[in-house]
Amino acid sequence: MAEKVSKSTTQVGGQRKEKLEEGNELSGKVAAEGTDLQGSGDLPEGAVGSRENGELKMDFELLPFEIVRGDRMEPFIFKFQFKNVEYSSGRNKTFLCFLVDSQQGYVEDELQRGYLEDEHLGPHAEEAFFQQVLPDYNPSRRYQVTWYVSSSPCAACTAKLVEILQARQTVHLTIYSARLFMWEEAEIQEGLKALAAAGCKLRMMKPLDFIYTWDTFVENDDQTFTPWEDCQENYEYYQEKLADILQ
Repeated sequence: MAEKVSKSTTQVGGQRKEKLEEGNELSGKVAAEGTDLQGSGDLPEGAVGSRENGELKMDFELLPFEIVRGDRMEPFIFKFQFKNVEYSSGRNKTFLCFLVDSQQGYVEDELQRGYLEDEHLGPHAEEAFFQQVLPDYNPSRRYQVTWYVSSSPCAACTAKLVEILQARQTVHLTIYSARLFMWEEAEIQEGLKALAAAGCKLRMMKPLDFIYTWDTFVENDDQTFTPWEDCQENYEYYQEKLADILQ
């Protein structure tokens, strides 16, 4: 089962996209009608309004951004969000599946496994991982962290991850990405290079990785996963782009 965690208590700022769209739609409707949706003359909850030339103008205070954390995601979400297409229209979230294996000396802790889901309007899943899953750091421990993400980190996240890895020398991070996020942008390329230089292993997800993610992080009801027809071709395309960036 997935658990919603409000970033208002764990992270700073951020808003949910659907609330933003709803706010824009309501603002236009109210401005056009010059009243609230209920016809009472009161402003909807979360809105600040004023009248200008007889029209009601409103600014919406949007609800806190949320991170969703769970053990396994729904199959249709995985098939859509992780599909390694070149153009990711409609995929405005990051899904991050994680494995954490830590040990002190010869004693290993229990393996942590799960996933995080975000939307690109506030601190992202990459940063949330180190706030919610691995908030504490013990330099006497070794941490093997593996991520399977729907999209590679943005420029802001790569900078944050570089900072974290430099501060936490015994954290070893490997990131498998289904797609490269805005890989043509110079800022993105520089961020990926810096992340690799900080010791992070960057990989693209090949068909076997999608099958593993399906088996490990998806409520699959014992159903097998068959990669889509162009999965291998798209993997090779992204792998070539990543290799060019990191060379």
